[in-house]
Order: sequence, then structure tokens, then C-alpha cells
Amino acid sequence: MNRFQQDKVVPENQAQPSSDGIDRRNFLGCMAWAGTGLLWTMAGGVPTSKLLAQAAKAGVGAGKTEDFSFVQISDSHIGFNKGANPDVTGTLRQAIDKINRVPAGMKAPDFMIHTGDITQNSKASEFDTASQVIKSAKVSEVFYVPGEHDFSLDDGDLYKQRYGKGTLGNGWYSYNHKGVHFVGLNNCVQVDAMGNLGSDQLAWLKADLAGLSASTPIVVFAHIPLWMVYEKWGWGTADGAQALTLLKRFGSVTVLNGHIHQVVQKVEGNVAFHTAMATAFPQPAPGTAPNPGPMTVPSGSLKSVLGVTDVKVIRGHSHLAVVDHSLAEGA
Repeated sequence: MNRFQQDKVVPENQAQPSSDGIDRRNFLGCMAWAGTGLLWTMAGGVPTSKLLAQAAKAGVGAGKTEDFSFVQISDSHIGFNKGANPDVTGTLRQAIDKINRVPAGMKAPDFMIHTGDITQNSKASEFDTASQVIKSAKVSEVFYVPGEHDFSLDDGDLYKQRYGKGTLGNGWYSYNHKGVHFVGLNNCVQVDAMGNLGSDQLAWLKADLAGLSASTPIVVFAHIPLWMVYEKWGWGTADGAQALTLLKRFGSVTVLNGHIHQVVQKVEGNVAFHTAMATAFPQPAPGTAPNPGPMTVPSGSLKSVLGVTDVKVIRGHSHLAVVDHSLAEGA
């Protein structure tokens, strides 16, 4: 982990020693806990971050330097109705409402990305409910990649019927927007402990990137993290390193994921990794519970651990500016 990421101080009682070789203090120091929000910029070639409130006071990310922005949501889990959040449709609606409230002087996002687990059980009624809520977002288009829950009942047939038009294989694709190349991947097919891309998708990715200049900004989005967040819980992609090798020659690469229901950021060279909060329920920090899964928090705290992610493309900066907003902010 890079030391410059530790803007958020972790209380002493959260940094517990472990027997699995993970330095819990440094790992948690790299996590932007919900409600703070981090804005990433480049200064003199060095990635730096500001808390959202500090960035707002400084005016970072506003004004003429901003080319465009888009928003990421993840892990809606429509159909989930247990104690961790008995109203996931309601919190998804709150997330969309937050996206629609554009501050004065700021431009609305150009589009939205959903990084998977739209549904809990890949049922038609769950997809219908999600679509009804998401279509109220004031964006020109929504781009999707699937989560494992969207493939759970029918090997992704319903997902592909709704969102697979124009995609290849099990739903991978790419598109260009204002000089930025976006790549949507599916690493949720035949999930066994962790994500997997497969040889066909990797071959397509190599061909897709081959004709691009190294100066082209790249945004890759998939459900399961492409980097190994926590192998013991399967929070990573088994062949993700092969995909990342194909991306090394580019000067600006941003990798956006969901799946783990919390914000974790890492920068390695020109590649910035970012996982998003869910709109449904939180999960425990890596290694802080016996297993991953829905985590119940006090009822008054739920909105502080759910949220959306704003991403701003700023010319001349190696990394995109990524800011997380909890549903509790501005409520």
C-alpha cells in the first residue's frame, strides 16, 4: 500500500493484529471509510488525495479544467430483504436521488456505470424493479456489467437479454467517450472462490487495446476487483494480473469495481484501483469477521455506509478524480 493514501486516520481499536500476514493498520489506513470521500488528483506527477470537504473548499475538480464526469453505482441487490437492509429498493432510490441533485455551478454527469449485482437472485421481477428505479436517473445512458448474483439462476440469460445487446461473449464490450476508452468486463462467470475472466475475454481485451495510443486514458470496470484485495475471501480475480499486464503501457488507467461493498483504493504506477460502496448493505473489512457477507449496522448508521461514486476526467492529470459520497451526506 502507498503511504500517501493514508489521509484517513484509523482509530487504534480498528487496527487489530492478525495471524494471516496482513498488516491490519496499514491496510485499513488505505480504506476511505464511508462518509469521508476522497478526491484524487495529480500534482507534479505524484498522486495526492484530499478529503471531500477539503476539496470542495479548494474548488478542486470544478470549473474549466473538468472535461466531463460520470457516476458509478454498485451492488443494488434488488430482492434482498434481510436484516442488513430490508428495503434495498428504497436505498437504491435514494442513491439515484443523490445523483440527480447536481450542485449549483457543476455539470451533470454524462452517464452512469453500474458495476454489478443489480439483483439478488437474477429474477425477472428484480430486474424490472431495478430498471424502474434506475431509469429516473438524469443521465443520458447507463452502462452495465454483471455481478455473480445476476447470473445465479439462469447463467445470465435474463441479464444478457436486457443489457447484452451489442456486447460480446458473456457481456464484455468497450466504447469511447470524449477521448477516453471505456472497457466493461465480466469476471463473474463460473466464479469459484474468486473472479475469472477467461482466455476468450483476455484475447478480446488484447485486441481491443492494440490499436490505441499509450496516451489514451483507459477506464476498466468489472464487478469483482481485478486486483487481489483479500484472497482468503475470494476478493480478487484469478487471472486479473493478465489483464493488468495489457494495461501497463497506458499512461492513465482507472479500474472501477464493486462486489466488496466498501471503498478500497490503491495506486500502482499509472493504474489507480477503486472499489465502490454498495447501495444495498455493507460488508466487513477484510479479515475482520469469520466470513464476508451482509453486515448489520445500527439503523441510524446504514446510510453512512452506502453510497455512490463520482468520477471526473480532468485533462493533464494522470489519474481521474474519484470522489465517494455516502447516502447520509446532505440528507
